[in-house]
Amino acid sequence: MRAIRILLILAVVFGGIFVAADRFAVNYAENEVASKVRTSQGLSAEPTVDIKGFPFLTQVLGKELEQVDVTMDGLEASADGKKLAVGKMTAELHEVVLNSSFTSATAARATGTAVISYDDLTRAAGDKDVKLAYGGNGKVKVTGTASVLGREFTRSVMSTVSLKNGGRSIAVRADEVPGQGIPGLEGIIRKKIDFERPIGGLPNGLKLDKVTPVQTGMEISVSGTNVHLAG
Repeated sequence: MRAIRILLILAVVFGGIFVAADRFAVNYAENEVASKVRTSQGLSAEPTVDIKGFPFLTQVLGKELEQVDVTMDGLEASADGKKLAVGKMTAELHEVVLNSSFTSATAARATGTAVISYDDLTRAAGDKDVKLAYGGNGKVKVTGTASVLGREFTRSVMSTVSLKNGGRSIAVRADEVPGQGIPGLEGIIRKKIDFERPIGGLPNGLKLDKVTPVQTGMEISVSGTNVHLAG
């Protein structure tokens, strides 16, 4: 019995040492990945990285991690060549394969969400006379000013947002534009407030899946395969 107790005690001690070593290793790896993601994406601050699964060391030996969650701020996308600031973006990366030198990684599949503010979307519209804001009920309120026969007309309308071009562009189109019986007014206003912008600059392998107007901005769902994580 004494021998069994000693073996049990040793098992607990060595088990604790292994767990401590495993946690130390995963914390070190998370910091390294965060640093590489910050550099590769040009972020102003290091992202938060959470490597899932236990034990971590056996995952490293197999050069494949079950799941890596990344939360980043300061990401910049682009719309028609203009920089477009993206609010907090979160991503879940699954089946992350490490290269032989552990300097980069690729996720077999990934999902995530990001938010683009209405102020940044207004700038992306490319017209100083157009302003976007939340309209409630999943709509965007778009206000535009146009000149017709020497008179200025300002209209605020509810617009629907959708994805176009295979999920590579965001389109904003007014549900209805009051013309007040003035010939051509609706068409002129629509030229101001209806627009489509391609969105680029997201991490390689991610594409737009869904776009939903919310109070804080345009919430974008992204997904992808073979997503490059760091390097």
